[in-house]
Formats: sequence, C-alpha cells, structure tokens
Amino acid sequence: MRVTRVTFGSAGAPARLRTVVRVKKVMTGDAGRRDAGGHAPGRETPPAVVPRSRRAPAPWTPPSLALGGLLTVTAAVCVGLSAVSMWWALPAAVAAFFAGREPGRTGPTLLVLVAVVAGGVVAVALVPSWLLMAGRYVAVVSVAAMLPWFAGRFWRQYQELVRAGWERADRLEREQRLVAEQARSRERARIAQDMHDVLGHDLNLIALSAGALKLAPGLDEAQRAAAGEIRARAAASVERLGEVIGILREETDDEPPPASGTGIPRLVDDAAAVGLTVDLRIDGDADGAGVPPAAARAAHRVVQEALTNAAKHAPLAPVGVRVTYTAEETVVRVRNGPSPARGGPEAVPGTGRGLIGLDERVRLAGGTFAYGPREDGFEVTARLPHTPSARRPATAPFESAPTLPQEHRRARSRVRRALVTAIVLPLVAWAMLSAALMAWDIRSAQQSVLDPGDYARLKVGQERDAVRRLLPERETTQRQAGWEPPRGSGITCEYYAMTADRFDDRSGDAYRLCFRAGRLMSKEALTP
Repeated sequence: MRVTRVTFGSAGAPARLRTVVRVKKVMTGDAGRRDAGGHAPGRETPPAVVPRSRRAPAPWTPPSLALGGLLTVTAAVCVGLSAVSMWWALPAAVAAFFAGREPGRTGPTLLVLVAVVAGGVVAVALVPSWLLMAGRYVAVVSVAAMLPWFAGRFWRQYQELVRAGWERADRLEREQRLVAEQARSRERARIAQDMHDVLGHDLNLIALSAGALKLAPGLDEAQRAAAGEIRARAAASVERLGEVIGILREETDDEPPPASGTGIPRLVDDAAAVGLTVDLRIDGDADGAGVPPAAARAAHRVVQEALTNAAKHAPLAPVGVRVTYTAEETVVRVRNGPSPARGGPEAVPGTGRGLIGLDERVRLAGGTFAYGPREDGFEVTARLPHTPSARRPATAPFESAPTLPQEHRRARSRVRRALVTAIVLPLVAWAMLSAALMAWDIRSAQQSVLDPGDYARLKVGQERDAVRRLLPERETTQRQAGWEPPRGSGITCEYYAMTADRFDDRSGDAYRLCFRAGRLMSKEALTP
C-alpha cells in the first residue's frame, strides 16, 4: 500500500545507502553557517571512545614475535628434558601456553614440533633401550606441549573476537544514533515547514490588512507611512521566514498534511481504496474543531505513519483507528492485528526512522508517544494536549536494533571451531604418534626374536663371533628384573625376545646372554 503522503519508509535505495545519503543532507544543510571558531551550529554525534581493553589487538611487532619464538623454543627444550624427569613437563606446558597466546604464524611452531618429534625418533634409533620411554615422550608432546599451545591460541582468538564484538557494537551504536538524529532532524524540518505555512499565512494577512489600511480614507501622511512600513516589514518577514525554512527543510516532495480533522478520514479512505481493512472511530467533535493546529497536524502524522507501517509489515491484517477529541487533549490510537502467515504480500522490513520522527513531532507538540508489539499485533498511541506545558517531556533514548543473529552465529561458530581444534588436534596427534610408536615397537620386536632352536644350539664357552651368527639384528627392549653384572667386571649381557606376538603367553619373556672376554659366559631364559 502507498498512502498519498508517505514521509517515512518509502521504497528507494537500500536502507544502508539511503541512511548515508540522508545524513549527508542533514550535515550539509548548515554548511554555510559557522560560528567564529569555524564550527557548524548543527549538533554532531561525537565519535564513541573505545576503551583500550576493547580495542583490536595491535599488529605483529618484532618484540612480540621474538617473545613467541623464545617461548616456543623453551617449550621444545623442556619437552626434551622430560625424558630425564617428568617435572620438566610443567614448565613445558606453561611455556607452550604463553607461546600460543603470542601473535605469529603457525608455520614456525609446526617446524619446531616436527623437530621435537624427529629428535625423539633419532634418539630411539641410536639408543634402542630408550624405546621404553617413547610412550611417555609422546604423552608429554601431546598433553604438555600441543594441548597448552592450542589452548593459548584459542584464548587469543577468543579475546580478539570479544574486542572485535565490542568495536562492532560501538560502531552500530554510533550509526543508530546518526539515524535517530537524522530522523528527528527530518521531522523538525517538516514542523518548520508547517510553521512557515501558518506564520506565512498570518503575516500575509497582516500585510494585506496594512495595505488596506494605507488606502483607507481619512488618514494623514504619518499614519499612511506607518501602515506602509507595517506592510513592508510583514512582506520582508515572510521572505526571511521562507529563507530560513528553505535552509532547514530537506529537498522532498512531501506536502504538509492538512490541519483540520477531516484529513484523518481522508487518510482512512485512501488506505481502504488500495485494499487495507481499516475501522475508523472518532469520539468527540468529528471535524476536530477547536483542536490546536500543532496537535491536529501531529495526529494526522501519527495516523498516516501508522497506516503506512501496517501496510508494510502486516498488509492483510485489519487496522483499527480510534481518535478521541476532548477539551483537554486529542488521543490517537492505531492498532493492527498480526499479519497472516500466507496468502498475501510479503512484509517489508523497516528502519524504525518513521517512529522516531513521530516521537519527535509528538514531543515537540508537548505530548507523549508510545508504541510496541501487543499480543494481537502492534499498537501506536499518541496523547496530544491542547494546552501543552512549557516543559517538553524528555525523549526516551533510542533503542538500537539487535545485532544480526546471523553474525552472532558466525562468531560463535568460529569460537566453537577454535575450541574443537584446540582439543581434537592434540588428541589426533597423540593417537597418530602412539600408533606409529606401536608399529615401531612391533617392528623392533620382530627384529629382536631369537629362535628357540638357535638358542638351543648356543653353548657356554663359544666365541662371540660364532654366537653372533645365530643372533637376530637387534636386542629387545623387554627385560625382566633380575641379576645384572656389576660395573667394571668386564661382563656384558644382551637380551633377545622369545616372541613378537603380543597375544602369546611368552610375550615379554626374553633370553639373556652374558659375555666375558669375548666368550659366552652364561645363557638363561627369563620368565616371570
């Protein structure tokens, strides 16, 4: 629906673009009038001050990058020392967490992680007996290094999202304040136009009366001169009033609404003619006689904007318009029902500027304005006193529109992904390293199995070279606790597995061969 004089919510440029254009017009309206200091007299919304704790993080700097690298290297060294003592896992976790909080790319950290894992592989390859500590080493790398580092990275991303959210909230608040101020300025410009029409009409009547008085017979020259001066000053006042209003008024095709009460029935008729179901009820004087022009114009604007909003947001819903004229005030109440879910034109999203402008107009007329959703639809109420007090009621602060839920969902999704990454990646790395370690252990066990037949052919007193031809490639890491030769005795013992099958009853059992002076001194089977 399009009402004849739609002042707000017209379909034109997109809402965001339209806001920019309107604000520019309001700001340039007083561009030519400045005070001695060079400042325009119009009110401007100062930029919001963002607290330091809410500002976006500073870009990467060499000191922060150096600190992050130092913490990463410290964590790597502590992980390596954890092979000696598990107490080194604690400083490794602390250093990894703070390294994750520092800015920087993940590439260097990944290289350090690869170096740590490669160092462990080389150490086990050089000293096979260290394979027993490999499981602990993998746990330290995953739990005491990777998990704290990802936790620190998640913490940093979360803080960045929080700061970005506060900055966006401040920016939206500034934009909404500009929109609200622009809407109020537009409404004041329309009120100024109404004032121009009323005062201009009265001043023209004064000028006509002064002109008639000047031509009246029986006046001397002094009286005629005074009447001519009154007529000239009235005409000059009309011109100056037009100039002032021309500066305040925006370039718009809107015409001022009629001041009489008959304008409201005409609005209802126009709305009904285009298909809107409207029920009009007028209590009191149907013509609105005796109503001050300001109250009549404000009532006309309230009905006009309410019908426009009903046509946009609930095009098929019935609308009830009730206007009550009393000796003290005019009360306008417009309520529309809920929009049907289907079967009609799609509702058009609004900007809220029309209601802001109505609130400003009613406030300047000395009245009160309220609007909001009801259980059965939406209601707009305006109370316009016929003798407004000198003190205008304070305007309620503009409530900014809620943040787009889609952006909230995206931000929360990013945080959830970062949290899942901080938990899943260390676990996946631990599982992969553990699987690789298990495969290595199985391969090493297969290469350290001494065949029972070969063991039976070994004789005490054989030379080491003859024994070596019957032995597997490497020793086993599975050793039973028992007698060990004393240091400095010249006795060396070697251990070989009985089986590589972990499900065999002999799994974990080993053969021990001890040599002295290049000959086999003893052999025995170690079983629990």
